[in-house]
Amino acid sequence: MAQNNQHSPTAVAYAKSLLELANESDQAETINADLEALREAMESDPSFAQFFRNPSISDAERLAVLTKSLSGGGSQLLTNFLGVVGSHGRLGILADVAGAYDDLLGEQLGKIEVDVTVAQKLSPDQLEQVRQKVSLALGKDAVVHQYVDESIIGGLILRVQDQLIDASVKNQLRAMREQLLAARPK
Repeated sequence: MAQNNQHSPTAVAYAKSLLELANESDQAETINADLEALREAMESDPSFAQFFRNPSISDAERLAVLTKSLSGGGSQLLTNFLGVVGSHGRLGILADVAGAYDDLLGEQLGKIEVDVTVAQKLSPDQLEQVRQKVSLALGKDAVVHQYVDESIIGGLILRVQDQLIDASVKNQLRAMREQLLAARPK
């Protein structure tokens, strides 16, 4: 799942429409996998992404390349969707549409993105324990992304959407210092 959440209104509108259609035909997760593959290809190969923004290339050529790049040709629904996006000259925002679709699908499935910053890399078991505790606390299925920052000394920092929970040793020491300085005689 993507963690951008800053998608253009146009990309979100296309993603919502595609998700509604995908839900009707029970293809939501399959289409997400194909869109993610396309987005990764665009992000890893700038010339591939530029191909979709080049006005000298016809929509038919772009659609043919997209269809070929999908695993097994992709679903007919996705092919039709790409045709509509291309006919409106919007293939240049396809990566943004894919990100918006991924976020909407994750929300639909009750998943939530969580960033966990720790001083030392957690073992898979420890990371799973964190995931389970966060999932339980939020009442959603947490998708945890681990980051390492040795400067926090210990503990962890959680970021869930726009909420930050700083339970790092560094933050606790800073708070203790502020309390001691505030309590000293003047």
